[in-house]
Amino acid sequence: MALFISGGEIFVIMLIVVLVFGADKIPEIARGLGKGMRQLKDATNEIKHEIQKSAEDNGLDTDITGDIQKEIKKVKEDIEDMSGPIKRQF
Repeated sequence: MALFISGGEIFVIMLIVVLVFGADKIPEIARGLGKGMRQLKDATNEIKHEIQKSAEDNGLDTDITGDIQKEIKKVKEDIEDMSGPIKRQF
């Protein structure tokens, strides 16, 4: 489900925020939200690194993207090989 908010709705939300918290508290709230988002991002990256490190310690292959790129390249080459003679005939 997508969340679509128009410009008018954003304006109304901002007006309510200013009325509830006051104009002098908004920078403090924004700063707190920014710090919270940064901590969440750092925690997420730390979890990713721990999972990758654990997988590498157990001998699991973590380079999935490289394998996918190789397969995509192989498929493209196969398509080029098959379509090459067909394109030349016309």
